[in-house]
Amino acid sequence: MAAYIQVVLREPVKNLGKSGELVRVRPGFARNFLVPRSLAVYATEKNVSRLEHEKREALARASKARAEAEAIASKLSGVTITIKRAVGVDDRMYGSVTARDIATALAEAGHVVDRRKLLLKEPIRTLGTHEVSAHLAPEIHATFKVEVIRA
Repeated sequence: MAAYIQVVLREPVKNLGKSGELVRVRPGFARNFLVPRSLAVYATEKNVSRLEHEKREALARASKARAEAEAIASKLSGVTITIKRAVGVDDRMYGSVTARDIATALAEAGHVVDRRKLLLKEPIRTLGTHEVSAHLAPEIHATFKVEVIRA
């Protein structure tokens, strides 16, 4: 029996490799653990060619998403969003401005950004101009201003 065989990982396996990698393992480990749990498939020509095809597709999707994120970042840079809030005594706001409020205001201004991509350390609780950044893709950030005014 062979000392090692090659398998293509379908899921990341700790201390072995990431998804999509071609790795060498003992036949028993592949037969008894990796393949039954659908963590890997045997490295046949068909499986390896499918893996190569999936990698090319993933790279194409990633480059398209990166281009879209760069376009959104260039549009967002320098944008100022105005949000009106009710205030009480001493200009204290009732409630706060959250990422959801900012995403809604951006959508109304024609910039669609998912609220989970907006980076707020904590909700905005004061009137005035605040800088907010959006993490659109790895290494792509956009910074814009949010002006909170009295309603």
